[in-house]
Amino acid sequence: MSSQRVIVVMGVAGTGKTTVGRLLAEALALPYAEGDAFHPAANVAKMSAGTPLDDADRWPWLDAIGDWIRGRAGLGGGVVAASALKRSYRDRLRTAAPEAVFVHLTGARALVGQRMAARTGHFMPAVLLDSQFATLEPLQEDELGVVVDVSGSPDDITERALAALRRLPTPQN
Repeated sequence: MSSQRVIVVMGVAGTGKTTVGRLLAEALALPYAEGDAFHPAANVAKMSAGTPLDDADRWPWLDAIGDWIRGRAGLGGGVVAASALKRSYRDRLRTAAPEAVFVHLTGARALVGQRMAARTGHFMPAVLLDSQFATLEPLQEDELGVVVDVSGSPDDITERALAALRRLPTPQN
């Protein structure tokens, strides 16, 4: 896999995007960015209150992530964690970096719910998980990416992601 690509680790809340994203970045010797850090304060407040974001809330967030990935695409690649739940959100990110690769972390609702309930110090309450699953549009065949099951340890998940990424075609520069 080319280090020129930006990898977007996507999926619903609680799938381990941050943990796996950091591990992928470390394994690939790429910089990592936390997608949650790109949210404006109003988005964080809305989610903290248990209110799902709508598209109008997400566009500025996606554009900020897009600015980061556009810059990283020209500087050797990078890894960013971002839910990117809808095709339209991923399309928006691809306008910033057409060769971006999506790693869709996926798992059973029960497992993801358990993991989400067990985490501490995050603004996203477990009550929003159902809205995340309802919004999710899985990767489509024409989208460059891989689907990785989140069962097992973070290291297991990361190894599966790395193996899947290695099987992708290399970008044409």
